[in-house]
Parts: sequence; structure tokens; C-alpha cells
Amino acid sequence: MLQDGNRNQISGTAVALLIASLVFGAALMILFDDQTRSELEKMAGRGRAPFIVGAAIGIYLLFSIKVADPWEKIAVLRRGRYIGLRGPGLFYIVPVMDRLSQKVDQRVRVSSVVAESTLTRDTVPVNVDAVVFWLVWNAEKSILEVENFVQAITTSAQTALRESIGRHELAQLITERETMGRELQRILDAKTNPWGITVQSVEIRDVRIPQGLEDAMSRQAQAERERQARIILGQAETDIAQKFSEAAAMYQDNPVALHLRAMNMLYEAIKEKGSMVIVPSSAVETMGLGGMLGTASLGGVKPQ
Repeated sequence: MLQDGNRNQISGTAVALLIASLVFGAALMILFDDQTRSELEKMAGRGRAPFIVGAAIGIYLLFSIKVADPWEKIAVLRRGRYIGLRGPGLFYIVPVMDRLSQKVDQRVRVSSVVAESTLTRDTVPVNVDAVVFWLVWNAEKSILEVENFVQAITTSAQTALRESIGRHELAQLITERETMGRELQRILDAKTNPWGITVQSVEIRDVRIPQGLEDAMSRQAQAERERQARIILGQAETDIAQKFSEAAAMYQDNPVALHLRAMNMLYEAIKEKGSMVIVPSSAVETMGLGGMLGTASLGGVKPQ
């Protein structure tokens, strides 16, 4: 992965050394007195020799001193042969003879992957967005084993995502995202480990389906909820009817309990102020309410 983008980048430290060399050379030239300078000028104009030497040293340091950040590694090739990794911090190369690879970032990196219009196992076209978290654990392998590991990771993840979509149905894509992400992580990690790269996790971020299918699924879900509501209502009616049947059987064998229940219902109806209840004469005769109410009235007792 040798690219010209970062190979000839000049560091700020090298620029500072160049300036220091020029200043040092100029200072040495000024230190000569006028007589010495004149004699040196007679010797083929060598009065500027300290400055020229300082400038040459500064230019050499400018192209030989490089700097790598704490999370970076750089491969050095001398006359076409790999001689090792450099970084982090300052390191030295031989200009012209040495070449540098692109800096390899060893932090956790994130790549976005998109699979558009991919058919699921039940032939539904979907658009799936995923993110891949990966890092370079062996910079030497990532530089020497693959030309562009960033593009390789993205392409491999997209291919694996499409294959995984084809093996799953739409319902699985929507409800089993974590399982699908772990499956993709295992597939990608097995492929990228020989490159010195490990895939830490894959997360399915979004699953989009055609609008028409989305509307149909919404109507289907609404119909299913309505069916469940009707089933629950019917079950409730059945339970109520069963309880009424049990209560009727108990009242049938116990007329006193039936009379007490009727009296309680009548009391609940007339206990509110200003309320009037019309009771059929047959009910009064059956429950014996006439005599009971008359006795309560003579005794001045409120019927309970």
C-alpha cells in the first residue's frame, strides 16, 4: 500500500531543523572578521561556505526526519526491500534510497456499508444499511498483504451483507438484527485476519422495504390486531355467560339468597336522594317486600 499521499510529507520538526541549520550557518559566516572574510573571498569566494554547509545539512534533515502520531505505523522500504516499521514519534530515513508507505491508523475505525435492492430469501427487495467496526492489529501484514485494506474491508463487508440478506427472510432481517450482525462479524473476521485486521462487530442500522409493501404490512398488522381484539371480546362474553349460569344455578336451589340479592339491588337503586324505582307487584309479592317495608316504616327503621 505505497502511495504518494503521505510518503513525502514534510514534518514540522524537519522544517524547524532546516531553519536552525540556516541560522547556524549564517551565524558562523558572520563570526569571521573582515580580514579573514576578505582572505577567504580571495580563495574562490569561499566566504559563504558555512552558510552553504548549514543549508545543505538543513535540507538533508528536512527530507530525512519524519514524525508519526501515537496511533500510526509506517513501513520503510530501502531499495525496494522492506526493512521494518517506524513510529510512533520521530524516526530517520535515508532520502532517495528509502520509501515510506501510507501511515496506518491503528485505532478502531468505522466503515458504512449499504446493500441496495437486494432480494431476501422470500424475494422481497430491501435496502440495508450497516456499520462495521474494525482495527488494524498488525500493520506489517496490512501493508504487505493487501494493496488497499480500507477498500478491501468495504467491498468484503458489502458482499457478505448481500449474501446474508439472501439467506434470510424479511421477518428475520427485521427481528434478528443482532444475530445477523454476529454472523457477518464472524465471516468478515475470518477473511480479514490474514491481512492483520480484525472486525470487532457489525451492526445492522436500518432495513428499508418498498413503500407499497410497507403499507400492505401495516394493513395486515392492523387487521391482526382487530382479530385479536374480537377474540378477546368473545372470550370475555363466554366467561361472563358462564359466571351468570353458575349464579343462576345457585339462586335456583336457594330462593332466600335470590330474595336477598333482589333486595340488595333494590336498595342500591333507591339509596340515592330523589330517586324513584317502580317495582312490579309480582316482584313485591314474591319477595315479601310489602310486609317488610311496612314493618320498617312502623318501626322507623330505614330498610337495609
